[in-house]
Amino acid sequence: MSDFPTQARAVIIGGGVIGCSLAYHLAKLGWRDVVLLERKQLTCGTTWHAAGLIGQLRATSNMTKLAKYSAELYGTLEAETEVATGFKQNGSLSVAITDERLEELKRGASMAKTFGLDVEVLTPSEVSEAYPQLALDGVTGGVFLPKDGQADPANIAHALAKGARQKGVKIFEQTKVTAIRREGGRVTGVETDKGAITADYVVNCAGMWGREVGQMAGVKVPLHACEHFYIVTENIPDLPRDLPVLRIPDECAYYKEDAGKILLGAFEPVAKPWGMDGIAEDFCFDQLPEDFDHFAPILEAAVARLPILETAGIHTFFNGPESFTPDDRYLLGEAPELKNFYVAAGFNSVGIQSAGGAGKALAEWMDGGEPPFDLWDVDIRRMQPFQNNRTYLYQRATESLGLLYADHFPYRQFATARGVRQSPLHERLAERGACFGEVAGWERANWFLPREARDAGETADYRYTWKRQNWFGYAAEEHKAVREGVGLFDMSSFAKIRVEGRDAEAVLQRVCANDIAVPVGKIVYTQWLNGRGGIEADLTVTRLSETEFLVITGAAVGVRDFTWLKRHIPDDAHCIATDVTAGEAVLCVMGPKSRDLLQPLTSTDLSGAAFPFATTQQIEIGSALARAHRITYVGELGWELYVSADMARHVFDRIAEAGDTHGLRLCGMHVLDSCRMEKAFRHFGHDITDEDHVLEAGLGFAVKPDKAASRFGDFLGREAVLRKKQLGLSKRLLQFKLQDAEPLLYHNEPIWRDGSIAGYLTSGNYGHHLGAAIGLGYVACDVSEKADDVLGSTYEIEVAGERFPAMASLKPLYDPKAERMRG
Repeated sequence: MSDFPTQARAVIIGGGVIGCSLAYHLAKLGWRDVVLLERKQLTCGTTWHAAGLIGQLRATSNMTKLAKYSAELYGTLEAETEVATGFKQNGSLSVAITDERLEELKRGASMAKTFGLDVEVLTPSEVSEAYPQLALDGVTGGVFLPKDGQADPANIAHALAKGARQKGVKIFEQTKVTAIRREGGRVTGVETDKGAITADYVVNCAGMWGREVGQMAGVKVPLHACEHFYIVTENIPDLPRDLPVLRIPDECAYYKEDAGKILLGAFEPVAKPWGMDGIAEDFCFDQLPEDFDHFAPILEAAVARLPILETAGIHTFFNGPESFTPDDRYLLGEAPELKNFYVAAGFNSVGIQSAGGAGKALAEWMDGGEPPFDLWDVDIRRMQPFQNNRTYLYQRATESLGLLYADHFPYRQFATARGVRQSPLHERLAERGACFGEVAGWERANWFLPREARDAGETADYRYTWKRQNWFGYAAEEHKAVREGVGLFDMSSFAKIRVEGRDAEAVLQRVCANDIAVPVGKIVYTQWLNGRGGIEADLTVTRLSETEFLVITGAAVGVRDFTWLKRHIPDDAHCIATDVTAGEAVLCVMGPKSRDLLQPLTSTDLSGAAFPFATTQQIEIGSALARAHRITYVGELGWELYVSADMARHVFDRIAEAGDTHGLRLCGMHVLDSCRMEKAFRHFGHDITDEDHVLEAGLGFAVKPDKAASRFGDFLGREAVLRKKQLGLSKRLLQFKLQDAEPLLYHNEPIWRDGSIAGYLTSGNYGHHLGAAIGLGYVACDVSEKADDVLGSTYEIEVAGERFPAMASLKPLYDPKAERMRG
């Protein structure tokens, strides 16, 4: 081809709706020399057969913002491109069949208000008015969003593609990428069956081929295709053309009126993974074989729920592939393994409603070199390397499709593909009644079933509800042990990064907002900031020697933080970073009696004078060695014991044996979280993100703008910190305690200030010591307001539509002077 380019600024691989959206938005930002390559024809993978539901309410504020933008964009595309998108805002109606589902919908409705969405909570009779064809048997209520709607998926993609072409994007169909070029840790271009293209950026928008395209670049893109079923009826006489999109998640079904017909689709609890042996080379607008037996239970319930289906013939029985990720959230952003190689894939059957916003966000990310706002929910850096394993993906895919419509209970755990990463103490905890949850593949004890309950025949399993779950009372006892006695947490899942070399201090001084030039043995709590003063990481740095440091961060953010650090080590620096997470177990002994328990087990003096807070020493314990860190995330006297993995069980056994005489209680992650909530300790990804300014997060004490610059310059974000100090705070992170002890808080509950919504909770849990639910959340304020002005207001927290009075504080409600942990 004479017009086939040999170079481009950006090459987009994949001509589905997300590839077309990204091309359109890059062009809108003024990018030239953008090339989109499609192996067959535009939309021929999964876009063409999508249901085209346009919902706006997502699990977080920013995901909702992106979905809202998609709807707004699709409403204007036809006028811009003259390609009909079929977009109509006929609203959406979600119907509950159980009280638990109604609680979920009501909480979602409260959340929607904080995100700026129009929403109505409906009684059963109002549900019937909104959708008269619906049988009300068992209906407990519903939620209506009037600005949701539906559209033609393929035409949306073609409209975006036309808009991109009009702005100079070159689109080539029937062009297969055969290899991805890279050099020096950076992508340099692609090879195709029509020739090679040198490129500054390459973006994987390959949909269900995304994993294989990622492998060409040495990048892990964990997704797996599943069979997705729907039927389309024959024409139904007198069927209204303005029916809202109907979702009945308790029956795994959704309904869409389409040109006088009903489209009925399913998200069944046990899905059918597809494509384990690869996808046929000639796959193009293909359907998968029918499996009516698999779909029959959904159809049977649907006929009872929508009686008009009983006499309606089936025009089309459709089965097509959709790609799903291990956690049902799509993959977006720059790959941690390869600079300038970006990913937008794995949209979990919400690709149409997500593509407009996701394309815009990724285009701005590429243009600005960093996410335009907090996108951690979908950031590809949340994925662990092992999650690209085909066996793992196959097992998880059977569950992830159905979870879209399953009850989204708090603390709900995945049931499939479990047990991949285990602490050296896993069996010890299991035999003592641990109920495990999973984070980043790690099996972690979330709570413990006491021996007397096990002896009575109970099992350490979740029984989910929006109210107090079956473990609530056991967690209260664990919490009491931490506050009044001594508790033991297994925190081996901490991500651990060794930073070494003669320039290690200088590198960390550049990356860290706090001062890292401290004596050997000192532990420093710090943030890593971006140019906006937003928080990229929240962690501790321990100085092990003049040239060695240990970074400790959360399991879920290990890949993210490791990537951030490596990419900020200058090329000429004598400094290396190594992930050593699996090498050490971590036993956290916490509580006012922790010193009494540990002192007889070691010859090291554990007194406050000999072993101050925020320091580390190597100690002997039993017949083993441990590096003891005097630090805490629960707000009590305590030590984190870092033990070589091969000695971990020995140390655990010595502590457990001694603990019998000190009332030691094994404690889980739920109590770790409730204790940190009482102490108002922040949690990355909830309370602090890359769009939250470190000063507005109340973490100015950990920022040292006057520290000396390292040889690599001032610390990242310093100018933004100084600027915010000068301009003032436009929001503040407050701690709240409900005055009513009964309601439970999780996150995203609206915060009412003097009768108006002023924000929402970023996290919530029950404070067993304080005797009520505790929340953290940002409250908007004027830069001229002083702290007393903010605290002088009247606050309420809305839970499932009901408002509850709350006490607000800028200081921790528990031990505000931190006397207990420094004793």
